[in-house]
Amino acid sequence: MALTTDDRVANAPRAIDTPIISADSHITEPPDTYVDRIDPAFRDRAPFLTDEPGDGACFHVPGMSYKIHLGLHSAAGRQSDMLSMKGTRFDELHRAGYDPVARVEAQQQDGVDGEVIYPSVGMLLCNHPDLDLKHAMFQAYNRWIAEYCDHDRTRLFGCGQSAMRTPEEGIADIEAIHAVGLRGIMLPGTPGPAYDKGPDYDDPAWDDVWRACLDLGVVPSFHILTGANYRPRGPKLNTFMSIIRGNQDLIGTFIFGGVFDRVPDLRIVCVEADAGWAPHYSYRMDHAYSRHRAWLTAAEIERKPSEYFADHVRLTFQDDWSAFRMAEAGLLPAKQLMWANDFPHSDSTWPWSQHMLSEQTANLDPADRAAILGGNAVELYGLGELFD
Repeated sequence: MALTTDDRVANAPRAIDTPIISADSHITEPPDTYVDRIDPAFRDRAPFLTDEPGDGACFHVPGMSYKIHLGLHSAAGRQSDMLSMKGTRFDELHRAGYDPVARVEAQQQDGVDGEVIYPSVGMLLCNHPDLDLKHAMFQAYNRWIAEYCDHDRTRLFGCGQSAMRTPEEGIADIEAIHAVGLRGIMLPGTPGPAYDKGPDYDDPAWDDVWRACLDLGVVPSFHILTGANYRPRGPKLNTFMSIIRGNQDLIGTFIFGGVFDRVPDLRIVCVEADAGWAPHYSYRMDHAYSRHRAWLTAAEIERKPSEYFADHVRLTFQDDWSAFRMAEAGLLPAKQLMWANDFPHSDSTWPWSQHMLSEQTANLDPADRAAILGGNAVELYGLGELFD
């Protein structure tokens, strides 16, 4: 099944001359990711890949009730009528998803100077009920993504994973992720203890985890689909509209829980949940805290919730016309926004990102445009030496 592109918009001139960084891109886990790198004690339960008639490439994960099909995980550039979760063989997936040499070529084709790289299968593994197996799977992934990024550390900025079974183990995972040169950590939407009604991320028990991130320069991120799934009504397409809810809940957990007062330098990333909704969400948080905090529990926080949101939460998005309009109007601080191409997923703007960005950022202040398309990511992930 051939990939198709629109030649009228692919390979367009760069939207800006300053660095363009995708703050949310992905890999496609190859068959050996887990089985070859997992702790031997868990090898008989490691996720494994098959190519099956009708299903195409899919991972089987013991303890999960469904297969993880890779068709949409590697559908960038396909026309909408070609998108399908099932039916794509592994050899039909974007090679750049698992081959770093091809990845650099794909970046150049899209006019991108570097990418912050997240897992694909690993997103869904965040919801695995077995915390011990989850920890082993994430350790295996961290070994693989470090190898992948070793090909070109000036362009490939990987994020590791942690099951967050305990705060102490979370700190150890952050230290290990830092030691192999990864730039960030993608956390599960629900930490291990919370599965048993233990402390959630707003509890002071996790504060040393956030301090470890700061001390080592490992950026904590929360990606869509890594926590509780909402069950919307109506047609299946409505599920697409619900996926930002989990990230909004996490933002509120940190803000209303007082985390940013206790760890004032902490910044977290809300990944792939778009951003055009942020001005209303900011207003709604302020209204809730002002009007309802006497009867609904929340921490006593020192500033308005909207101020914490602007200063401590970064938002990634790919094709979100409304986010750029809100930034133009001064309703959404440019410092909060980090553009991404989401390659190679089905919602990706690759390979026509430059055309889209030229159109959607045409009226932005040049400094804001440079910050959103790359400068904010350079600052957050400490990439200044690479892009000065």
